[in-house]
Amino acid sequence: MNKQPFAASVSVIVPAMNEAENLPHVFATLPDWIDEVILIDGNSTDDTVAVARRLRPGLRVVVQTRRGKGNALIEGFQAARGDIIVMIDADGSTDGREIRSFVATLINGADFAKGSRYAPGGGSDDLSPIRSLGNRFLTGITNLLYGTRYTDLCYGYNAFWRRHLEVLDLDCDGFEIETLMNVRAAQAGLVIREVPSRERSRIHGTSNLHAVRDGWRVLRTIWRERSRGSAVTAHTQVALAK
Repeated sequence: MNKQPFAASVSVIVPAMNEAENLPHVFATLPDWIDEVILIDGNSTDDTVAVARRLRPGLRVVVQTRRGKGNALIEGFQAARGDIIVMIDADGSTDGREIRSFVATLINGADFAKGSRYAPGGGSDDLSPIRSLGNRFLTGITNLLYGTRYTDLCYGYNAFWRRHLEVLDLDCDGFEIETLMNVRAAQAGLVIREVPSRERSRIHGTSNLHAVRDGWRVLRTIWRERSRGSAVTAHTQVALAK
């Protein structure tokens, strides 16, 4: 595996279902020093896999066995070989050029690098007022229950050391996967640093996210995880990456 510019290998996980039109834009932003890109195909009916393989020689493809973004990411994490795992979206909303900041944050001492659209330097071209309000509400509940100081709970741009997969013990299928990761990372006492990130609008197609349905699943996840283990004093560990 290529070790430059960091002394750790990096795997990028890209869950995708019918994203053939978006992949050229997404892959064009990926740094050339990434060691492996793993596409998790949700049984696409378009040319997603063929386009991805043409764009990225050496691409690894994992065909999803169930449904949902959470399941796709979990299967991608299990297949990853790199020391560091980065998760991005296939719709063009996450900018691969930001991967350097996430990886640098981990190299500089973090266990979990958490993207934030609300941190200074971050932002979003896609968040509607309703979704933003819901996200802030869910973030506030999480901070209250788990002693965290998160600014952005429901964002899918994150990176972490692969060695922490066991302690995260991920076991959900839907969009609540990001919330589950954030809560369990805090419960495990991992060093968490937020990385400012700019979310773009989806380039082509429509999102599978449903604000009310998926917001309810996130809320249930936040409440359910209280019984899994005692929360740690995580506010001393969540900080903005330098």
